[in-house]
Amino acid sequence: MQRAGALEPPLSRYVEMIVAASEQMTELLEELGLAARIDGDRFEPVLVEVDTLELARAAVPDAAGTGETITTDPPTVQRSLASLALCARRHGGVDVVNLRVDGAALTLEPVTPGAAPVILAEEMKDLGAAVAVRAIRALGGSLELAGEELRIKLA
Repeated sequence: MQRAGALEPPLSRYVEMIVAASEQMTELLEELGLAARIDGDRFEPVLVEVDTLELARAAVPDAAGTGETITTDPPTVQRSLASLALCARRHGGVDVVNLRVDGAALTLEPVTPGAAPVILAEEMKDLGAAVAVRAIRALGGSLELAGEELRIKLA
């Protein structure tokens, strides 16, 4: 939001809060829209070739490993991986999660016992994770918990 003149406090702070809230609302509506399209069999991904390590690093900048080229919907996968990483941190009580890439197989860890049912959408406490699980599966991928690792297979 641009204005011709600078606002004085506290008005400038109020405008910042409104902008931040509207960005959060936009993200929420995009998540709900994606979930509705998937659940309503109206999801039409835009498929392009992309490297899995690039996808992982777009979501978790410190992601490491070796990627491979797959055909998928990059924005949907990036958002899904970022949501899963955020869920693991938020509900697992950890500050940092790691994302390892081995071709089309990705491993997110640690996923603590408290975060596990949330990240797999068995407990509906995190909309981002619930939509991520649906999106990865809708794109032909899979998710599996093995101890404190979430194993994600992209298709």
